[in-house]
Amino acid sequence: MILQAKQRIFLSIFFFLSGVSFSTWASRIPTIKTFFGYNEAEMGTVLLAMPVSSMIGLPISGWLIARYDSRVPMSISFGLNAVALALIGFAQSTASLVVAISIFAFTMRIFSIAVNTQAITLQKQFDKKILGSFHGLWSTGGIAGVGFSTIMVANNISIETHLAAVAAISFLVTAFSYRYLLRNDRTTEGNKLILGKPDPYILYLGILIFFAAVCEGGMFDWSGIFFREVLNVEVFTYGYLIFMVCMAISRFMSDKIIEKIGMPNTYLMSAILIMVGIGMAVSFPGFETAMVGFSLTGFGTASIVPMTYALAGSSRKYSPGMAISIIATYATVGMLVGPPMIGYLAHAFGLRMSFVAFAFAGLVFIPVSHLFFRYQSQTNQEEVPA
Repeated sequence: MILQAKQRIFLSIFFFLSGVSFSTWASRIPTIKTFFGYNEAEMGTVLLAMPVSSMIGLPISGWLIARYDSRVPMSISFGLNAVALALIGFAQSTASLVVAISIFAFTMRIFSIAVNTQAITLQKQFDKKILGSFHGLWSTGGIAGVGFSTIMVANNISIETHLAAVAAISFLVTAFSYRYLLRNDRTTEGNKLILGKPDPYILYLGILIFFAAVCEGGMFDWSGIFFREVLNVEVFTYGYLIFMVCMAISRFMSDKIIEKIGMPNTYLMSAILIMVGIGMAVSFPGFETAMVGFSLTGFGTASIVPMTYALAGSSRKYSPGMAISIIATYATVGMLVGPPMIGYLAHAFGLRMSFVAFAFAGLVFIPVSHLFFRYQSQTNQEEVPA
């Protein structure tokens, strides 16, 4: 177990650092919007580069996971992701910005599938649940990243210096940690995508992760702008920070919550928290009520991704890597639809009212999760010999 413990530690470092990297980018979106003078619709269009590039990375990531041990594409992609983060900070034109964002999203997609493949494979070597803690560390990294961003913004540190510093740390840690990651996890079966009628097991999980991506991705990209332009808060990272703090707390608790109340009730609880949280922020747009609302939304969104990835890893039809790759396709489409959709809705109806879309996303978790668990129960009963 000493080897497994060491592998868990270094895999945890990557989850943490990827959270730092992503939140560093997301927390600086208001800075980018102001620098280039974009309106909400234009910002939404620029953000389209992320999901489109991420979608391009999906089939490549599936092929890489099938061909190599997951630590190889995981480490290379994260190193390149650090370079792309620095390039975002130095972008001086829309064209260079879109190129940098595209590389950032492309490499992050490959990394995400590889690191989650490692996590699910390592989970099988432990008796207790550990997946929630990995995603909790991602959120903790997000807190650290947005907290550092808050310090940078408050002290008027340039975005170039800020993003380059985070990129340098990520690159150096990646180079050092590669040797300590899980080896020989390449799966020889279940790596081919089977075309035809969608597998209901994967389809339901895909729909759940799609709406999770709409909500989570939209909150990442637009919470700072909500606090700056709706609430007129000078240090605009407060909303993003409280959202990430509550998400991290909830993710560290998620494994125990799931064991206590079960996955079906956890999906239901998540949906209710998201709807109540967004309802408060939209209906009573003050600093205190928005902070409480964003907190509840963070608690609500936290468990969806780790739960859904864990269920995908139990697919009888696909290997964990392929199942995650398919599910990630739905997540990427959610990212494609979510943040740009908020930009267009904000341009048409105002940013405050556009956040109602997140409450709708939360509502969808209730019927879809019910359909999934009913299908899972029926399938398990059919497979039990008479």
